[in-house]
Amino acid sequence: MILPNQLTVLRIILSPVFLYLFLSGNDLLQQISLAVYLVAAFTDWYDGWLARKYNFITAWGKFWDPLADKILTASAFVGFVYLGVLSFWLVLLILLRDFTITIFRGYTDYIGIAFTTSRYAKVKTFVQMTFIYYVLIIYILSKNVFLSSNYSAVFAILLNETFILIVMVVVTFITLHSGILYFTENRAALKKLFTKK
Repeated sequence: MILPNQLTVLRIILSPVFLYLFLSGNDLLQQISLAVYLVAAFTDWYDGWLARKYNFITAWGKFWDPLADKILTASAFVGFVYLGVLSFWLVLLILLRDFTITIFRGYTDYIGIAFTTSRYAKVKTFVQMTFIYYVLIIYILSKNVFLSSNYSAVFAILLNETFILIVMVVVTFITLHSGILYFTENRAALKKLFTKK
């Protein structure tokens, strides 16, 4: 197995490790979970860079790499829901959209029908990841005994429920809207898919 694909497998393995540590309730383990998440996120950038630079592009990687990204993202969202930071229904909508399109793209690539990914979809990914980093970092810092006792008012503002909910609604809207556009912008490919013998 080539290195980019090995990194993809590593990202999948690290996702449940991150979630276990994040939900442990232990300050130190939660801090380690942040490091695990950042390492997993780095493998996403690095395996993509390797694949492009050395043309390590395989059918396996084209399916599993984006799926590994969604698994990592889902692990953070699920953790936030479990801890009561995010709304279950908004997270469910995001995960349904992301996994549906990822699996759909994998299938169409497999049967030889190309679907294009717009810049807007990349913006969606950037918005999701920025939001996850923000909530993850602030939440973990807020659980530190020293920081929470000295800066509780600051964390109350940064993790304000109304603020987090508003941003989450925006993230969910962008995610769903990009999914709708994905299909409308690929009407020709969809038609080809459904008329394929």
